[in-house]
Amino acid sequence: MRYKDFYEKGIMKLERAGITEAKLDARLLLEYVCGTDHSTLYAHPDKEVSDEEASKYEELLSRREKREPVAYILGKWDFMGLSFNVSKDVLIPEQDTEVLVEEALRYCEDGMRVLDLCTGSGCIALSILNYTNDTNAVCTDISEDALVVAKNNAKALGFTDRAEFIKTDLFPDEGTGKFDVIVSNPPYIETAVIDTLAPEVKDYEPMLALDGSSDGLAFYRRIVSKAGDYLFSSGYLIMEIGYDQAEAVKALLTENGKYHDIEVIKDYAGNDRVVRACYY
Repeated sequence: MRYKDFYEKGIMKLERAGITEAKLDARLLLEYVCGTDHSTLYAHPDKEVSDEEASKYEELLSRREKREPVAYILGKWDFMGLSFNVSKDVLIPEQDTEVLVEEALRYCEDGMRVLDLCTGSGCIALSILNYTNDTNAVCTDISEDALVVAKNNAKALGFTDRAEFIKTDLFPDEGTGKFDVIVSNPPYIETAVIDTLAPEVKDYEPMLALDGSSDGLAFYRRIVSKAGDYLFSSGYLIMEIGYDQAEAVKALLTENGKYHDIEVIKDYAGNDRVVRACYY
């Protein structure tokens, strides 16, 4: 069968399964199986697909029909112009999180130190390192499996000498010293809301990285209360938030009394996405 025919067959299967991004997903999976790129569909639509490729494509389509995210099927995902290894042990890097990285880059100068809490795949810290010079990052996560993914990404991107990974429940030992910027995309979904999420999220992404307690604010309380112990004076705390959490997180920062220049940054869809604050 021709390349284009397989692509169209993939779209039909995924649409029947209720996949909203059926065209994109069918193409990405076919490109992965055949070792091709986006241009192949238009430049070589009559390319023959081998029996082995056809069998593999059917296998991957079946996984996607069960709502397994494409990123986990491919084992990689693009973020900030870089390719990151991903697995079910880490959240899939989302475009909205790029807003957090872009905001952090506004305050990261060459030679600074960055602390990334709940690092997951390492996509936030490693992206910051990629777009700055002589910066270093300490990345923490409570999941050993997530840290394995993050370390592999650091190696693949050439940042093993600039990134340190520590298994801990949020903050590292204070012996790690002070930082210029702390970034975090912590678990922030309310426990009761998780069951209402899309199957791709609630059935596949790690619960440890999703569940932010009954009100979704547990990690923000911990971060806000202790971040000052790790920040230089005039250092910045920058966190991703849920679309409806801006006022609550701002209140935590204000009530703490040690932060100023508190600002909420919106994502590309116009939703509140990041909170930034400067430590006195």
